[in-house]
Amino acid sequence: MGIALIDVILFGVAGRFDWRAAWVMSGMFAVYVAAGIAWFVRRDPDLMRERITRAANVPIWDRVIYPLYSISFGGLLITAAVDAGRVGWSRVPVEIQAMGALGLVASFAVIWWCTAANHYLSSQSRIQADRGHRVVREGPYAVVRHPMYTSLILVTASIALLLGSWLALIPALIIGVLLVIRTLFEDRMLRDELGGYREYALDVRQRLVPGVW
Repeated sequence: MGIALIDVILFGVAGRFDWRAAWVMSGMFAVYVAAGIAWFVRRDPDLMRERITRAANVPIWDRVIYPLYSISFGGLLITAAVDAGRVGWSRVPVEIQAMGALGLVASFAVIWWCTAANHYLSSQSRIQADRGHRVVREGPYAVVRHPMYTSLILVTASIALLLGSWLALIPALIIGVLLVIRTLFEDRMLRDELGGYREYALDVRQRLVPGVW
């Protein structure tokens, strides 16, 4: 349903179906989602349930940030569809679009790595006491504390480039700012409420980018 909605936005706003970059992106997402569902069903169905269920103990700041993220993502798609799909304001070289596709593949790989390493990788910022929540130090979490958000920032920038829209980098930047804000709030929540996280934060000092922040 999510992929179908993305396609409706892209092709509907663009007003045409002969937009090759949009088909490439849609196909990449379809393969990724199909493979992800198959993995979840076989390896971690409990995490899949967690990711698609809205819990009661989600803090108010996340109830605000998450809808803003969804709205901004929709804005990214609409901007790209108007710019690259309909009007043609941007002139993004094919080589840059190919870099966007490679960035999307790299993002998908890291997201899968996060999912495989972290049984508590909820789509909601919450303490999962009902699921035996503990600190995860394995995989990408040995490098930065919030690798999933790093991947999502790269995903949005890569989508803008793949679709061929420089203007779509503006909502991608807004999404990046929202994810940085979410990182700050979530990091504070985990320090205060999740046992062992303070010690983990002393060992892994960077939140999103190794050696930077």
